[in-house]
Amino acid sequence: MGAFLLFLDTRITGRIMSRTEGRVEPKAKKSYTLSRETVAFLETVRKKRRAESVSSVLEEILQSARREFERASVERAVADYYSGLTGKEAAERAEWGEFGLAEFSKQERG
Repeated sequence: MGAFLLFLDTRITGRIMSRTEGRVEPKAKKSYTLSRETVAFLETVRKKRRAESVSSVLEEILQSARREFERASVERAVADYYSGLTGKEAAERAEWGEFGLAEFSKQERG
C-alpha cells in the first residue's frame, strides 16, 4: 500500500457530488500522474470488482489505508498511555478492569 504515494502533480480542481457510505458528499476533482504499472493495477482491480470507475477503486483503497493509519495511531496512543503509568496506577487500572468484568458476568447470568 506504501506504493500509493499520490503527492504528485495536481492539475485540475473542481467539485463533484458522489455517494459514499449512503450519503452524498462533495468531492474534489484532482488529476495525478501515476506510473503505468499503478494505472494497470487500478484498472485490473476495477475490472475484477466490476467497479464503476478507477476513481472509485482508488477511493476505496485510500479510505482503507486512512482507516488503518487512524487505527494504528489510536493503538500507539493507548500503548503510550499505559506505558506511562506507574506500577501503582497500572495495578489500580487492572483492579478496575477485573471489577468491570465481574459485574458484566453477573449481568449476563442474571
